[in-house]
Amino acid sequence: MTESVIIYYFSGTGNSKNVAGWLYENATSIGAKCDLVSISNLEYPIEKPPEDTQVIIISPVHGFNYPPLVLKFITRFPKGKNRIVLMCTRAGLLIGKYNLPGVSGLTFYFSSLILTLKGHKISGMIPVDLPSNWISFHPGLNRPTVDVLYQKNKKKVQILAERIFAGKNVWRGLRDIIQDIIVIPISPAYYLVGRFFLAKTLYASRDCDDCDICLKACPAKAIIKIDNRMYWTFRCESCMKCIANCPKQAIETAHGFVIGYISLASAITGSLLLLFEKYVLSLESGLVKWIIESAILIFLLGVAYRIMHYLMRFKWIERMMVYTSLTKFKFWGKIRIRYYKHGNPVVK
Repeated sequence: MTESVIIYYFSGTGNSKNVAGWLYENATSIGAKCDLVSISNLEYPIEKPPEDTQVIIISPVHGFNYPPLVLKFITRFPKGKNRIVLMCTRAGLLIGKYNLPGVSGLTFYFSSLILTLKGHKISGMIPVDLPSNWISFHPGLNRPTVDVLYQKNKKKVQILAERIFAGKNVWRGLRDIIQDIIVIPISPAYYLVGRFFLAKTLYASRDCDDCDICLKACPAKAIIKIDNRMYWTFRCESCMKCIANCPKQAIETAHGFVIGYISLASAITGSLLLLFEKYVLSLESGLVKWIIESAILIFLLGVAYRIMHYLMRFKWIERMMVYTSLTKFKFWGKIRIRYYKHGNPVVK
C-alpha cells in the first residue's frame, strides 16, 4: 500500500485541480502522506522526490498534448526510480446518458518516453473526460450536463485511485490508442504554431476595473499591462483561467478580429511568398514553405494585435470588438465555465 504520494497538477479553469483534489482525498483516507503541488508555482530545479514516493502528474490536454508549461516541467523533472502515473483531463461530452470520451493524442506517449529515459517507471495512463472549457471554440456546457460529467468521473477517479495506491498499474489511456495516433500530427503543429495564434485572441473590454486578478493568477505569466489595459503576450497557453476568474466577466475572445486578420494576413503572406520565390529562392519543400508562411503570419498577428489593442482606447472600436465576440453573448455560455475554489467546484 502506498505510504507517500506527490500530486503535481496544472489547472486553468479547475478540471485538473478537482481531479487532484479527489486523488488527495483518497490518498489521505488510507493514511498516506500526500502533497499537492501546483506546477505553475514551481521553481527550478525541482526537488527530487524520494524514490518510494508515488508520483502523479495531472494536467488538461492542449492541442492533443500536455501544455508547454507542463512539458517544461516533465523535461526538467529529476532522474530517479519513482512510479509515475500520468493523467489528463480532456474534453468530454454527454449524449443522453453516455459520456463520450475526448482525445489524448500525444499526451501520454511523449511524456512517458521522457520520464522512462530518466529512469522512472510509468505505472499508469489515465484520461478523465470532464467538460471542455475552451470557451473560445464552443459554447459552455449547461449546468446539468457539467454536474453529471463531474459526478460520473469523480466516481471513476476514486475507483482508479484505490488501484493506484494499492500499487497496481492502470492503463485506461491505451484503450484510445487508435484515435490518439490519428490526431498525433496536430500536436507538433499546435506546439510550434497554433498556441501562438491562440495567445492573441483574448482582450479585456471596458468592463475591466483593473483588479489585476487575471494578471496575478496567470500560470504562464502571460498577461501584462500596456497603456493601462491588459495585454496578452505570446506566452499565453490558452488555459482560460483569466476568463474563468474575472469577476466582471470582462475578458472576451476576439472572434471578429481573428476573422478580419485571417482575411488580410492571408493575402499579404501569399504576396510576400510569391515575391520571395521570384526574387530570392524557389521553395521546393512544402515543410520549409509552411514554416516561413507560419513565421510571417505570427509576426503579422503580433503587429495586428498591438494595433487593435491601441485602437480599443476609442469607444466605438472597443464596442465593435465586444459585439463581434461570441463570448459576449449569453447563449455562448461563458458564465458557465467551472473552476476550482476552496476545494469545491463552483459555477461563476
